[in-house]
Amino acid sequence: MRYLAVVMAMMLCACHAKLDSAARDEGKALLASYGCIACHSIKGLPVNGRAGPPLEDIGKNSYIAGVLPNNTDAMVRWIVAPRAVSPGTAMPDLGVTPAEARAMAAYLYAQ
Repeated sequence: MRYLAVVMAMMLCACHAKLDSAARDEGKALLASYGCIACHSIKGLPVNGRAGPPLEDIGKNSYIAGVLPNNTDAMVRWIVAPRAVSPGTAMPDLGVTPAEARAMAAYLYAQ
């Protein structure tokens, strides 16, 4: 019985890894298509903008934009509506949906 539980747990982990991998791949494509690379340097993407902060190792920061605790939900909130969080920010509202922002965060946090 214990063996079966271990095998099932391994299968579940494999499924989540595939989903996470798919989300990261989608996030990478979205970061490029929304033009994030025009302002930010993002590991794995060709253009390295310098208008905004580098996003490599963003997961190691304590805060996002100096105002939000660094976690996935806050990152999604920031990407979707940066000016609602920090009205004076130069980061534009690009019309990113919450689902797209979650995929983008998955990629950024994986770096």
